[in-house]
Amino acid sequence: MSDNWHSGNAADESSDYRGWLVGHFIAPENGAVRQTSNLEIKWGIHPAGEQRKEWTEGEERSTLVILVSGTFRVDLSVGSITLNRQGDYLTWGPGIEHSWQAEADSVVITVRWPSIP
Repeated sequence: MSDNWHSGNAADESSDYRGWLVGHFIAPENGAVRQTSNLEIKWGIHPAGEQRKEWTEGEERSTLVILVSGTFRVDLSVGSITLNRQGDYLTWGPGIEHSWQAEADSVVITVRWPSIP
């Protein structure tokens, strides 16, 4: 496979990285073009009731969450938003902490930038 392109399945290829498809942490042998410090992309499959109990701390990245299916609540340090219609999205910048919960079986795409350890 070329170092400058990659094709695959999001669910299959993200399992070793907790759903993440692109970012600084992707091993080059899993697609060199997927390894970047510019951004991170996640294919998140979350069963109803799954949640991130801990809040992020010291967030330095910007984030975009897009709902593919289900009902997904994101709790921000400035309020809560529930995504419930396909295509609903939420974005926030550095300094806003978050946690989340899948209110129903949900699939979300998350993009964060930049990709930092």
